[in-house]
Amino acid sequence: MGTYLITGATGGIGTAVAELLRERGHDLVLTGRSPDRLDKLAATLRTGAHAATQVFDPKAPGVGPSSRTIRTIPLDLTEPRRIEAALALDDLPPRLDGLVHAAGVVHLSPIADLEADEWIDHLSVNLVSAAELTRLLLPALRTAQGHVVFVNSTAGLRANPEWAAYAASKFGLRALADSLRAEEPSLRVTTVYPGRTATEMQRSVRAQEGHPYAEDDFAAPSTVARVLVNALETPRDAVVSDVTVRPH
Repeated sequence: MGTYLITGATGGIGTAVAELLRERGHDLVLTGRSPDRLDKLAATLRTGAHAATQVFDPKAPGVGPSSRTIRTIPLDLTEPRRIEAALALDDLPPRLDGLVHAAGVVHLSPIADLEADEWIDHLSVNLVSAAELTRLLLPALRTAQGHVVFVNSTAGLRANPEWAAYAASKFGLRALADSLRAEEPSLRVTTVYPGRTATEMQRSVRAQEGHPYAEDDFAAPSTVARVLVNALETPRDAVVSDVTVRPH
């Protein structure tokens, strides 16, 4: 089994990915802004329906459900310059099989009303923090010949009115993934482009758009997570470089 770090682990897609990876018996490093929400998620994953269920070889040293760990690291991605110091406080694993960038923020506004702080917030959380965290974790990823997954958005493929700041950050995230793939041939790099997904972020978006939120109108976070984890589990002779998941 491997070790995976997930950003935005307490959000809809991040939590769904953590649940699937935990079911498969992997070690997890969960990051998010709220220590309390991280602790609650970790407790649920350790003891709930998503506790490790893989069958292990009891003769294998150090392998077994009790040896799998879940760790939490509070990170404020609005402050990319502070990520290195925050990670330095934790004894991170020397090898990392996967890094899943699932954190994100969105605030809709016409360009005419977007002030600099809004641009900075979007770019800091959605792009710069992903780049900085990837940079800091590259040695561990290289050791494991690991996999980096960027949870992008269909807004990273097409920008619509009032989505300028969010779309710009996601277009940049796509460029980051493409460059990383070209620079680090030992790593596998995947970008997932979810369409509208039934998350609290989507609830906020619908409110900003002045429309009601109906969960059944959107793809489930667990569906997006299944596509993402399937990409992680693709045999090593191939890589799923880009995949779009839209509600149906």
